[in-house]
Amino acid sequence: MKKTILKKYARLIAEVGVNVQKGQEVFIVAGLDQPEFVAMVVDECYKLGASRVVVDWDYQPLEKLHVRHQSVKTLSELTEYQEARYKHYLDKLPCRIYLDSDDPDGLRGINQAKQAKARQKRYPLIKGYVDALENKYQWCIAAVPGAAWAKKLFPELSKRQAIEKLWEAILATSRVNDDPIQAWKDHNKDLHDRCAWLNSLGIEKLHYTASNGTDFTVGMIPEAEFKGGGDTSLQGIFFNPNIPTEECFISPMKGVAEGIVYASKPLSRDGQLIDQFWIRFHEGKAVEWHADLNDALLGQIITMDEGSAYLGECALVPYDSPIQNSGILFYNTLFDENAACHLALGMGFADTIKGFEEKTLEECRALGINDSMIHVDFMIGTADMAIDAITRDGRTVPVFRNGNWAF
Repeated sequence: MKKTILKKYARLIAEVGVNVQKGQEVFIVAGLDQPEFVAMVVDECYKLGASRVVVDWDYQPLEKLHVRHQSVKTLSELTEYQEARYKHYLDKLPCRIYLDSDDPDGLRGINQAKQAKARQKRYPLIKGYVDALENKYQWCIAAVPGAAWAKKLFPELSKRQAIEKLWEAILATSRVNDDPIQAWKDHNKDLHDRCAWLNSLGIEKLHYTASNGTDFTVGMIPEAEFKGGGDTSLQGIFFNPNIPTEECFISPMKGVAEGIVYASKPLSRDGQLIDQFWIRFHEGKAVEWHADLNDALLGQIITMDEGSAYLGECALVPYDSPIQNSGILFYNTLFDENAACHLALGMGFADTIKGFEEKTLEECRALGINDSMIHVDFMIGTADMAIDAITRDGRTVPVFRNGNWAF
């Protein structure tokens, strides 16, 4: 891939993604797959005035070794140096960039039960920091090709050709064109306008139906609003958390969801795939489920904690989207969730509450925002999906027809 276009992508992540401010620190998490591009992102952060950029390298085989050889007690510990970093995050509020290149099958064979137990024990130790950091800093998830990921998508190509093909798909769906920064300004405006229309309806419930069997109703929080594209931190800094993004999303009312939803795409979770699955909800809670592939992992997700069986997000994404139209199943949630309508199990977004800046996190959760240690998106959108909004004044308004916006 030409360095000129990769530099545009790096600039997009630094300027439009996290929007680095002069004097801010930046922490980057990246795999070992594209070190030259990571260096480009570091350079762009410094050009925007970053005072310090720290790169933490990630490698899936090491995670498998840690889970295999460490005890649950050791895996779940919060060491002094790890806690010091959380305190540093709270003190400095650095930007956080995540460059994903993971192999979708890279953690196959890991001891799922041991990993889940360690996370359950560890989460109470970090929850205070996670809650204290909520909405206060800029973050962005973007992607770069990994060799194993690229070969899974394009097995008929050589490794080099597959990586190049995946670069092309990432850049195209991320709107990296002649002027990607302007393209994102235009895209953010479109998403903002669609959210404004949805918010004008006064939606009480959304009803989803599709020919695959999905028949599902979910309730809305009266004080909540749809959001999409860029966001503004509590420090007043505008940023784009996901590159790419196509969604208008909201956090639903905890405890108000009925019916069954069928996944329309595989779910890549912890380097493993869950496929051909459905979930049935009653009184807001997942009460029954099954996956043809990796049913045990699906069950672990839903039962991780008290809130993991409830919904934290409803996201509307047209079937006629750049990612869906690419014809590529990415086996990566960042992309696949932006190819179809999706739901998320677990933690909701406090910043979907109108005036959340003047409320505590506890007050937002008291209004109906779900709390959990997880947030796991799964795709339900299909080419024939219909979604109706049932409004608080008794109207039924078409929102989606044949998988796309009805307005």
